[in-house]
Amino acid sequence: MSGKLSVVVVGAGNMGGGMLARLCALGWSVGVHDSDAQAQARAVAHGAVPFGSAMAAVQGLAPDGVLLVAVVDAVQTESVLWGLAGAGPCLQQGQVVMLCPTLGPATVQSQAERLAPMGVDLMDAPMSGGPLRAQEGTMSLMVACSDGVWQRSQKLLTALSQQVFRVGTRAGDGARTKLVNNLLAAVNLAGAAEAMALAERLGLDPVATLSVIEASSGQSWIGSDRMRRALAGDFEPRAHVTLLAKDTHLAVQAADEAAFDPPMGRLARDLFAQALAQGWADLDDAALLRLMRQA
Repeated sequence: MSGKLSVVVVGAGNMGGGMLARLCALGWSVGVHDSDAQAQARAVAHGAVPFGSAMAAVQGLAPDGVLLVAVVDAVQTESVLWGLAGAGPCLQQGQVVMLCPTLGPATVQSQAERLAPMGVDLMDAPMSGGPLRAQEGTMSLMVACSDGVWQRSQKLLTALSQQVFRVGTRAGDGARTKLVNNLLAAVNLAGAAEAMALAERLGLDPVATLSVIEASSGQSWIGSDRMRRALAGDFEPRAHVTLLAKDTHLAVQAADEAAFDPPMGRLARDLFAQALAQGWADLDDAALLRLMRQA
């Protein structure tokens, strides 16, 4: 393994960049490719080895190394693996592809089936918690993989997070778990935004009201995190509106496929779609407060 990389990270944005920074700080040999030059430069500053493509990056990967994919969606995942200069054709038997985006279960299963004939294992491992927690190693990872991959990946998973949950062996179960989590996060965020807008309409001090909620039965982590910023007028994106818009759509789609009707989930999905229609795609998802203020 001399001179070879233990991990290649493709997608060094908010979450991928946080995980990369943690691995570099812990002394791991990490390669990186990101189409955004600034994200790539930040990764290099942390100590990662830069590459011009995903294909070039995995050519430096150790025989038992891990390709950690931390892009946004299924389209970008497909591009990283099978697009022009994609990593897929250069992956070798014994290597692992760790998929961290929020994807539909069918997409994860499809990628696992394409990699299997090559002797390449897939680890379905979506993440949650934000970039700071990713860098601190306190984010959550929802992992579905075979027993063999689970056992030989313990060192990496332990380095990445103190909150690793093995949710199954079936490819797609990590994705299913993440969609359930994110649907609840979206419902909680929509409820928090609605409550804050109501507090304002009732003539209450919304900041003081939020302090009461945080110590009472209405508290939620995402409500506190987002509404504190929103009430201060801070809509700089930590998690873009587009992300929960995508995730709620995928979650409701998964529910439909399971013949389950999620009424609150559908409402949350529609609210995030309305936020997109307002032109707020690139704002923080705390912008849902703006939507509720218009009610």
